[in-house]
Amino acid sequence: MLFETNPVDLRELIAKAKSGLIQLPDFQRGWVWDDERIAALLVTVARGYPLGVMMTMETGNPDLEFRPKSLVGTSPPAGTRPEQLLMDGQQRLTSLSQALASEHAVETMDTRRKRLQRYYYIDIRAAAYNPEQMENAIFSVPGDKKLPRIDEHGKRTAVDLTTQDNEVAAGMFPLRLVYSTERNQWRRANDKVDPETWDLFERTVLSQIDGYKVPVIRLTRSATKEAICAVFEDVNTRGVSLTVFELLTASYAVSDFHLPTDWAEVRERLLKNGVLTDFNDTDFLRAISLVSTYFARRGRAGTDPYTAPAASCKRSDILGLKLSEYQKWSSQIVEALEWSARFLARQGIYGRPEVPYISQLSSLAAIRTVLGGEADDKAVEDKIVRWFWCGVLGEQYSGALDSRLPRDLEQVYAWVKGGREPTSVSEASFNAARLNTMTTRNSAAYKGVCGLLLKRGCIDWTYSREPIDATIYREMQVGVGLVFPKGWLGKNKEQSARLDSIVNKTLLTSRANRIMGSLRPSDYLAKLENEAGLPPNWFDDIIATHLIDPKSLRADDFEAFYAARSAALLRLIQDAMGQQPVDEPETLADYEPEPVA
Repeated sequence: MLFETNPVDLRELIAKAKSGLIQLPDFQRGWVWDDERIAALLVTVARGYPLGVMMTMETGNPDLEFRPKSLVGTSPPAGTRPEQLLMDGQQRLTSLSQALASEHAVETMDTRRKRLQRYYYIDIRAAAYNPEQMENAIFSVPGDKKLPRIDEHGKRTAVDLTTQDNEVAAGMFPLRLVYSTERNQWRRANDKVDPETWDLFERTVLSQIDGYKVPVIRLTRSATKEAICAVFEDVNTRGVSLTVFELLTASYAVSDFHLPTDWAEVRERLLKNGVLTDFNDTDFLRAISLVSTYFARRGRAGTDPYTAPAASCKRSDILGLKLSEYQKWSSQIVEALEWSARFLARQGIYGRPEVPYISQLSSLAAIRTVLGGEADDKAVEDKIVRWFWCGVLGEQYSGALDSRLPRDLEQVYAWVKGGREPTSVSEASFNAARLNTMTTRNSAAYKGVCGLLLKRGCIDWTYSREPIDATIYREMQVGVGLVFPKGWLGKNKEQSARLDSIVNKTLLTSRANRIMGSLRPSDYLAKLENEAGLPPNWFDDIIATHLIDPKSLRADDFEAFYAARSAALLRLIQDAMGQQPVDEPETLADYEPEPVA
């Protein structure tokens, strides 16, 4: 028989990975999952949802020999020979074995690919009494075991989990003990845990994790090379799953409503606004679900926008969206998206590639729909603007959308009505050293800084004495250009990293970039002045609209330029976020390299 299929206890899989009885074939790529994906996987297990099939291959076939390597985070005894090689499921099993069974912090990264150390905890009371909101009960805690929190007054605090007594006092159970004998010791050592709550927690959550089984396809020793190749070709190419849009299409078809036709009409309307080009059918359904659930559940007993939002855009909520609700809110969401496009233009975001987060637009459209015309009030828009920039510059929208988007809708609305700041505002931060590591459009904050420069009215160095607006941006092909060219500064690695950063870049037309070429600043300034027909002192004023010190350019002084521009950009960011940037050391070495396409 080529393969066997059996459900295997997750506990057993983790134990075998730790002992080295399950290892990886050496050709497998590295473990790359980020913090939010790990937390989402833990939620899947805690709720007893399927995490998909894993595949192993028995070792011992002399015709199928692979060099083994242990899973990241495990340290089996030297020389341990694996019984099975994990062929499919490395990311999931590595994540779970580290989060649920390691004494050490998990070495992972955030959605920006910045390296992190994390422990994973579960709020006992929240998980026991609201298991359907498990994503709000499982927390990623920094390596120092200090969990940042915002108190009821909106002030930043930290929950100290460095000792067992502190964990118990906070009601936070360390998930690394879930399969350990220390679990019962942890409980017995503390009489502060409410017995009724703990019993419910054990019955509904820990027992779920204890009994969690994973379907495993085990390729036997009788498998041939040809068979293995055929299996992997299928594993790597099938990957076809129904989207929520397709499932909802089938559901609405019963009522003779063709969702793809309706979406095509919506899409055509959205495409008239270039910034909405990448807003897709799932983003649209998310926005409708947010508004529909918000109004359906508004006022429900026990709901608090700062702890348990009533609105939701989970897959289950979208699939449960009634046709009548879709038709009720669809046109209003379209209008709100068109408003959002105008809002983005006011923020200096004129084109599709410059939108920091398409996902954030679902929240923005929902906020506009709920607020209606009130969103046009100056004081209200000022709050929406600050929320927007905190999300962008705080780089908050790369993951965990199911929890963040509903929270944004309800908390921004509450803020407008006199409540405290949304957590997306109060918890947002920008590290001053991040300026040095923002080097490509892959970073939302990089796009954000470009937008802020356009918003404040930077003027092109060749085309016009007027600030770059949407028309100039499109017609004159405005893009990002280097202020100090790479070639001129030589090959110093430290300088090279800073040359690539947003500090050494600004927005210019293609014509200006061509004139500047690889010339030193003092030389290209002379050419640009001649091109524009302006005296040096007038041209200095134009340079300053980019938050660049003209004196340092004319002196070809990169160090003075970089220091002054960094300080000016940090002030710009502080004004947008309404809070001072933090100052912590950070370099490109703190980030995982971007994946090669």
